[in-house]
Amino acid sequence: MTLTWIRTRTRIWARRALILALRVFRLVVTGLRHIGPGFRLLWRAILKRWRRSLEFRTVLTTLVLAMVSFMVVGAYLSNQIANNLFQERLAQAESETRYNVKQVQDTFDGAQVTDQSSVITLVYDTLNAVEGRGSVIQRRYVFEAMPEQTKPRNRWVESRASDQLTIRVIPPELRKAVQQSGKDQYWASMEFPVGTEDRPGIAVGNKVTFNGTVYELYLIYDLNTAQKTLNEIQNVLWAGGAALVLMIGGVAWYVTRNVVSPVSHAAVVSEKLAAGQLQERMVVKGEDEMARLGASFNHMAASLQEQITQLATLSQMQQRFVSDVSHELRTPLTTVRMAAEVLYDARDEFDPINKRSAELLYNQVERFQSLLSDLLEISRFDAGAAMLDAEPQDIFQVVAGVVEGAAPVAAQYGSEVRLNSRQKSIVVEMDSRRIDRIIRNLLLNALEHGEGKPVHISVGANHEAVAVCVRDYGIGMTQAEAARVFDRFWRADPARARTTGGSGLGLSIAAEDTKLHGGWLQAWGRKGSGSNFRLTLPLRQGGTIIKSPLQLEPADIGFSATTSERRLLVLETPERLKPASESSQDSPLDDGMAATQDNNSDPGTKGPTAPAERGAQPAQSREARDGQSPSDGVSEGEAP
Repeated sequence: MTLTWIRTRTRIWARRALILALRVFRLVVTGLRHIGPGFRLLWRAILKRWRRSLEFRTVLTTLVLAMVSFMVVGAYLSNQIANNLFQERLAQAESETRYNVKQVQDTFDGAQVTDQSSVITLVYDTLNAVEGRGSVIQRRYVFEAMPEQTKPRNRWVESRASDQLTIRVIPPELRKAVQQSGKDQYWASMEFPVGTEDRPGIAVGNKVTFNGTVYELYLIYDLNTAQKTLNEIQNVLWAGGAALVLMIGGVAWYVTRNVVSPVSHAAVVSEKLAAGQLQERMVVKGEDEMARLGASFNHMAASLQEQITQLATLSQMQQRFVSDVSHELRTPLTTVRMAAEVLYDARDEFDPINKRSAELLYNQVERFQSLLSDLLEISRFDAGAAMLDAEPQDIFQVVAGVVEGAAPVAAQYGSEVRLNSRQKSIVVEMDSRRIDRIIRNLLLNALEHGEGKPVHISVGANHEAVAVCVRDYGIGMTQAEAARVFDRFWRADPARARTTGGSGLGLSIAAEDTKLHGGWLQAWGRKGSGSNFRLTLPLRQGGTIIKSPLQLEPADIGFSATTSERRLLVLETPERLKPASESSQDSPLDDGMAATQDNNSDPGTKGPTAPAERGAQPAQSREARDGQSPSDGVSEGEAP
């Protein structure tokens, strides 16, 4: 009964101990989980401060170098002081030991005792005299007969030691050296117990002989006083070093602050100037180098403010002039256009010279009206009056409308227009009028520069964006031309004939339309290999584009034919638009891939493939025109 109760209680207590251990373990794990993020947050804050603050970096570096220097110097001084104290105490111990051992041996040699009690009394009194008892014990001893002595002897004293000491406190190496020596003296560092603590000491060993028996006599010198002295010196060194490091840190902070503060102030003023606060100036005090720097900086800021103000005024005057002229020209242009249309409709009744003049007049008035429309769009963008009317719509409807509207131009140049995609429907929040204008400008531009070769329009989407690429295989362009392709009125070859018309503003307006949508308009080209323009839009207004679904620079200037879901519009004649074809031989791919190629298309009709960003960055946008006129005729290039 009693045994069963004990076992039950044991199991209960064991279970309780296990539960308590688990709870403690959970608390430790929870604490570590909270401490880890805290340390990481602190480390990130320190790194951020290190990168952003010259003052913090200078002071911290000074403190670290001062601490390292002090630790090296302090360790050297502490070691030297300890070594000097030890050597001094060792020399004293060796000298005293020789003197005391000689006295002991002389006492033993001159003793006339034969009975046990007299021998014990003599040894006890002699060793006590060596110990030097009094108010302070100067030294301690261990007296031990050497083992395995073969000479017959008659002894009554085997061993004797001070206080709690035994022969075990003597280092074995010291005992071995003493036992194997003749009259030589040996020493060793050691620790020995005194009360409840262990103290450092020096043991000095010799041999003495009494009544034919050889004894080991070890005198132990207490180094506790020297150790306390060394500890006090080290404490003073550490305290003085800490105070010195703090003083050095304070001096470094003060000096660095005086030097860095004007630089920091200059950086803040520079940021404000860059943000448009042209009235900001530095505070100049004194006549030193920093004061001269501040004065020069203020002079530079005043000069920049004057020049920027002049340029801004001139720009406003130019914008106002363009806007006013554009508006003023609309009424007379409408009258001239009506007259030109009347003459154009009646051209068959004129002689050949007048008929040709009527046709030229009609065409140039159309071009003049297109240019005027573009200038009005540009003036609205410059005035910040352009508004976005976005609503969800399938982008394929917009692209198909653009392709169908470009049929006459495609027939004129003899180019096929193919629409390639892995999706059948992509709904995007967009202003369809502006997107139509962008794609139309890109397509007509590709047809004009495609030299009669096929033009591919690729559409792809991922989780956050949709992309439309217009790829031609015409004359292409250089990197220098690509860098300026979206500039206003810029042409790669100013002497090139404007075969399809255009004002030189189409791509600039397209870039502004893209900017209103928060998207990218980018271009790639290579001389003799054609060009590829890519429009990337967020699926939802206000969304962020991380990566475009389609590749800007074609990896092999071709398509990948590994998809079964594809839409293909081939435009061959002005009046015939072939419907989308589908194949069921391959498996569908996900939305994040690029457009595909028809299995029967020749190698010359290739375009971009898998998505891969190659340094393309969002282009700055400008607005496109509304009319059905072709692109402005500028050469393609890459957005900045």
